[in-house]
Amino acid sequence: MSAILEARNLRAAYGDRPVLFGVDLAVPEGGIAALLGANGAGKTTTLRALLAEVRTWGDVYFQGERVNGKSTQELVKMGMAMVPEGRGTFTNFTVDENLRLGAYGRHDRDGVARDIARMSEYFPVLGQRKHQRAGSMSGGEQQMLAIARALMSAPRLLLLDEPSLGLAPLIVQEIFSILTTISRDEGVSMLLVEQDAVRALKIASYAYLLETGRVALHGTAQKMQDSEDVRRAYLGY
Repeated sequence: MSAILEARNLRAAYGDRPVLFGVDLAVPEGGIAALLGANGAGKTTTLRALLAEVRTWGDVYFQGERVNGKSTQELVKMGMAMVPEGRGTFTNFTVDENLRLGAYGRHDRDGVARDIARMSEYFPVLGQRKHQRAGSMSGGEQQMLAIARALMSAPRLLLLDEPSLGLAPLIVQEIFSILTTISRDEGVSMLLVEQDAVRALKIASYAYLLETGRVALHGTAQKMQDSEDVRRAYLGY
């Protein structure tokens, strides 16, 4: 399977403090790749570097095009979107307003309306609460809204930062099931940063393990599950 995104020797820093030290990774076209690692390993920084939100070096290719030097806004227009850790919903806006903000760069009014209806099919609670203020919703509902809002930009690649953080297991199971369906039915590629390695490896086809800003191990999800080092450190068995 071809890759929709590739990073080669990706490095990043915050000011004078280097965080990534030559990360190589690829996200399969229409598939899901997982990025695993302990807190502080550089997972969030990797997502931010791919979306040009931090100072970076190395090469990034998106849909076959080298995108070094492009701004975050340009990358979003090309088809990248991110669901940040902590959800980042506009809490004082309604569900409907949040979804429309996700489509701010689009000019196909009919297409936006269709996609809002489609989000309500994937996440029925959003359709039921379209006029409710986002800040009054539960954490799980806000996470669903954050994912739906990112999808409203019609991305080809979705970057997800810890979508299970702070959520009840049943809600996490529901969200991961929906992500799998969206990837399969819509052909949206995903790069998933996740502390719950067991759950991430169930929906990903390929995975990378980061340690202190470097890829320590990578391979198919099955290979990672079979790795004794990964099992002991991240899978709990």
